[in-house]
Amino acid sequence: MLFHIRDGLLQNIKMSLLPITSLYHTVLTVSELNSNTKQFLEQNIPLLWVKGEISNLKCYQSGHWYFSLKDASAQIRCVLFSHKNQYIDWQPKDGMQVEVLALVTLYEPRGDFQLNIETMRRAGSGELFEAFEKLKFKLEKAGLFSPANKKPLPAFPKQIGIITSPDTAALRDVLSTLQRRMPALPVIIYPTLVQGKTAANNISDAIRIACQRAECDVLILCRGGGSIEDLWAFNEEIVALAIAASSIPIISGIGHETDFTIADFVADFRAPTPTGAAELASKDHKEVSHRLKTLHQRMYRVTLHRIEYAMQQVDILTHRLIHPGDRIKQQRVNLQP
Repeated sequence: MLFHIRDGLLQNIKMSLLPITSLYHTVLTVSELNSNTKQFLEQNIPLLWVKGEISNLKCYQSGHWYFSLKDASAQIRCVLFSHKNQYIDWQPKDGMQVEVLALVTLYEPRGDFQLNIETMRRAGSGELFEAFEKLKFKLEKAGLFSPANKKPLPAFPKQIGIITSPDTAALRDVLSTLQRRMPALPVIIYPTLVQGKTAANNISDAIRIACQRAECDVLILCRGGGSIEDLWAFNEEIVALAIAASSIPIISGIGHETDFTIADFVADFRAPTPTGAAELASKDHKEVSHRLKTLHQRMYRVTLHRIEYAMQQVDILTHRLIHPGDRIKQQRVNLQP
């Protein structure tokens, strides 16, 4: 196990041990010993991150998780209570490498040294998050996130391109949404890997090919949800640069609403989900039809009003017209002495 303990903690522990010598001639019960040990551990060791392998995982009906965290030389008991593990959106398994934020304590009834876990993440997530923040700062400073560089979406695209894996549920969601909203809209799929070591290169190549072929008015970059490791291809600099260089506006629909990748910040528009990306890229034909019907009715009323107004003006002018013979008669009357 790897303990990350702040500087000076060991010295504090040594100082805290000094008063124990005064208990040399005092006889403690087991309960008193365990209670004092628990208090000592919790007061002198702060929350810390511990890394290890999950072993002997047990999930009880109460919702609490019990397991051991081990490495090649040692192990320690751990508990993660249900009101805390409900925020973990992945399922731990035996043999999985994890990092836990925990309080070192003692379970008094059995005298078991254990970790009370506050939260848990897959091992390596901390390093990945640090790399994410570093690249995000670099690209933001370079202006890749600037609103001035964002391309507008076409109001009525003639053709939509989708960059994703052909086998994902995210693609099916996008296609079904487009079919529902705009059935006649043509779609081109640019297949690519969305996870794995070569995925980032594949994604950037797909964006470049779509721009070279210039078949679409808008591109959807999509993938379903997952861990930071699963979505890491969209946090690679090569993908960010490909999105920024695209001549076609790109909508990112990656993961769930709470998932953010570098691609989301560089893309012209960010949707909370793949389905949301499809909705951004297309108009709802029912809404368009209703809008056209409303405009048609308005044009009909305006045109009819103008015709009726013109007819009324004709009637007014007609009444003002005098027959030439009547005008001559009137002039004769006026000329008589």
